[in-house]
Amino acid sequence: MLSIRNLSKSYVPGKPVLKSISVEIAPHGITAIIGPSGTGKSTLIRCINLLVEPTEGEIVFEGKDIAHLHGQALREVRRKMGMVFQEYNLVERLTVMENLLTGRLGYTSAWDSFRRKFEQSDIDHAFKLLEHVGLASFANTRADALSGGQRQRVGIARALMQKPALLLADEPTSSLDPKTSVEIMQLMCGLAEENQIPVMINMHDVDLAKRFANRILGMSEGSIVYDGPPEGLTDDKLKMIYGGEGWLA
Repeated sequence: MLSIRNLSKSYVPGKPVLKSISVEIAPHGITAIIGPSGTGKSTLIRCINLLVEPTEGEIVFEGKDIAHLHGQALREVRRKMGMVFQEYNLVERLTVMENLLTGRLGYTSAWDSFRRKFEQSDIDHAFKLLEHVGLASFANTRADALSGGQRQRVGIARALMQKPALLLADEPTSSLDPKTSVEIMQLMCGLAEENQIPVMINMHDVDLAKRFANRILGMSEGSIVYDGPPEGLTDDKLKMIYGGEGWLA
């Protein structure tokens, strides 16, 4: 599904944020990326969907190196990658249904997008997703009237409106309380399994990562220092990822 080869990213020359990352992502399963703040987790996610252009290396997606695509070729690839953001990235003045339908803009002409004209099949799919995320009765509610958990549910449904081959999430639970965080992870993992797509999630909550992921990538100073199952994430491995030990229970 996805092969990252010797991927590096420097925002400032000579100061790499990502240092020659190489990792293979299977066409199924949940991969959690953990590590301290500033270690490159978000940059890695954003390089994969090319919100950030890599400095060096390859990102081979469905057999094609996409690392330096632009224009129409880039738009076509992004159609296949759903993205869930930390701060939701909803259009506050639009309704829940209108926000979901923005997930189909990559498949709609500019004129139809301007008129907010969508295929009936897209509208039907949006209603189905709203039922899945528990927001069927909120279709006509403006996004700015929703709670944080409800907004993230809309964000997940919007990402799945693209019918993606890969779902990416950048700290999707960091702004949520513990109970809502678990509910969002359950929802995201369940929908990913139902749609048979792999998920990569950048997150700070180690316990949440161990609970829901079947593979964990531990990053430190721009490099992957752990790649394995949750049960292999011992205290020694956590100290290697985060440094120190006083913070461990």
